[in-house]
Amino acid sequence: MSHGGAGLDRRDSTNEEEQPNCFHAVVRGRVQRVGYRIFCREAAIRHGIRGWVRNRPNGTVEVHAEADELALTEFLTDLYRGPVLAHVSDIRLDWQTVDPKFDSFDILR
Repeated sequence: MSHGGAGLDRRDSTNEEEQPNCFHAVVRGRVQRVGYRIFCREAAIRHGIRGWVRNRPNGTVEVHAEADELALTEFLTDLYRGPVLAHVSDIRLDWQTVDPKFDSFDILR
């Protein structure tokens, strides 16, 4: 996907409203007590992602991320990798198009 050059800026596209700019994810595997939420927040800041991350009682981690599609895709790659001690077995994604609601990325309790 290219973002440079004349006529290639996706913001000029008539399909802009159809482009996902948000995802909600549930990350499964060894993702608690391994620094996953901190890793997630650092990756979010690096990619300019807004939203939040939190542990769930069932041992999964929940992520809400808002940004442009390229940043979200790069962030998702990091989520699959995780920190050194983590092992991500699955990420269930729900891509959405929403009005941005967040201006930072936070770790929720």
